[in-house]
Amino acid sequence: MIKKLQIKFIAVNMGIVTIMLCFILGLVYHFTRTDLENKSINMMQDIASQPFRLAVPDKAYTDMHLPYFTIRLGLKGELITSGAGYFDLSDNDLLNNLKTHVFTSTSDFGIIKKYNLRYYRINTPLEKYCVFADISSEIATLDGLMKTCILTGAFSFLVFLCISILLSKWAVKPVETAWKQQKQFIADASHELKTPLTVIITNAELMLNTGYSSDKRQKFLDGILTMAQQMKELTGQILELARNDNTISRENFCPVNFSSLVSNSILPFEPVFFEKNLVLVQQIEQDIKVTGIETKLKEVTGILLDNACKYSRAAGTTRIRLKKYKRNHCLLSVANEGKEILPDDLKNIFLRFYRTDKARNHKGSFWLGLSIAESIVKKHKGKIWAESKDGVNYFYVDLPCL
Repeated sequence: MIKKLQIKFIAVNMGIVTIMLCFILGLVYHFTRTDLENKSINMMQDIASQPFRLAVPDKAYTDMHLPYFTIRLGLKGELITSGAGYFDLSDNDLLNNLKTHVFTSTSDFGIIKKYNLRYYRINTPLEKYCVFADISSEIATLDGLMKTCILTGAFSFLVFLCISILLSKWAVKPVETAWKQQKQFIADASHELKTPLTVIITNAELMLNTGYSSDKRQKFLDGILTMAQQMKELTGQILELARNDNTISRENFCPVNFSSLVSNSILPFEPVFFEKNLVLVQQIEQDIKVTGIETKLKEVTGILLDNACKYSRAAGTTRIRLKKYKRNHCLLSVANEGKEILPDDLKNIFLRFYRTDKARNHKGSFWLGLSIAESIVKKHKGKIWAESKDGVNYFYVDLPCL
């Protein structure tokens, strides 16, 4: 699919480029040809407008740029020629052919391709005149221009083709990344759902065996219920990600007292930390306000505290801080003492279903919490990142303040 999209992108680009090149080079050729033709015709009309000068044989017109000569029919039909010394006017066959062609033609203007001549005929009651101008240089110029246009067009086409190929890779990269992430997400979600489904099916099959005691059958039933609840939690988190991607709109944002929100989010976690013999320390700067959706921001705080609680070392300390940060920004940080997160894991820890320890058990988590938090923070025009040093793991959330 990505390859086809890339090919379509290149095809559309090159189609537009080809049309533009043909149009531009065609205009250049057309205007050059028209300009040369007009200059030639203007010169001939200028000569024809001075009939007395036409009668002067071999009178040179130094103000004219193209070689020319004239033919005049005398009273008895004889040919009288004059020119600027460029043409050999002693060839009677040539002159008779020109006379026959011009004075039998229905048009006063024309081109005799055989001799590369343009003519302009003037008829008066007493005499007939015709001015001829050599257009060999005009034809050579247009031929050279045509070759130049073709070479320029071909070179430009190849250059734009290379640029389009590079641009296509850049343009489809987000689509390719999203496609890969979607495929990976489906594979990971299927894997996470496969385990509880297998347990449910196995326990259900064992329950059908009447040879087991009621206590055993009750354990099988408890296993089914536990796995079903686990699947419900997982599908709920997946739906939460989908809702965050599609339904969070800035139209629903309103002023939120972030200091109060964080303080209230800490309250339900205090007994949880106490039961696990963990220390929770808070430093909340008062009256920090942001714009957003209160429930979503509370969810972010809960995810970070839940993550710290699950992965803190025994009797470890977790510190949650909220303070003003830079100009018109606030910084929420949750730091817990625990196993150090490797640099490669720090880059990928917010990916869906990503595990820093592949062999680690669930601990009640499907590795979607941080992805949900990242989705919410981005919708609030903020940033979220993680750092790890000296046995302490830090999670930061940077949000714009009111």
